Amino acid sequence: MARGTSILGLAALDRKLKAMPAVAKDRIRKAMEEGANEITAMMRSLIPVDSGDLRESIGWTWGKKPRYAQAVAVARSKLADDLTLTIFVGNDKVRYAHLVEFATRAHINQGQFPGTQHPGTKAQPFFFVSWRALRKPVGNKIRRAARAAARQVAAGG
Repeated sequence: MARGTSILGLAALDRKLKAMPAVAKDRIRKAMEEGANEITAMMRSLIPVDSGDLRESIGWTWGKKPRYAQAVAVARSKLADDLTLTIFVGNDKVRYAHLVEFATRAHINQGQFPGTQHPGTKAQPFFFVSWRALRKPVGNKIRRAARAAARQVAAGG
């Protein structure tokens, strides 16, 4: 016959584990927002400015990108579906971000003004360089936020 056993502090551990998702979600959300602000600030600092429309079209949002925008990066949390952050560039007025980022080739126009020559443009990267440069530091910031939330809950906070 098996003896009855009890685990000391099981109720307190259960309460702490149930509190963990809410605390972690708040801290992770804040870290993701800070990271998105850092990435978009770097993108704005690297972008070539003509009229300023392209620079002003850079942003981030929770969930899906706005209509006509090009998603640069999408960060999803495994903790919750509503922790999906999208960094984007472009809007209904600005649809040429990819041409600035990757360049255009010299070509003869076949569209509205047939026969005219376009000399092409040089690549002026701004969004993927920013994403690649800050992806790891921002990821580390989010992981630190999750660990801090776990420590806070474990300490009873």
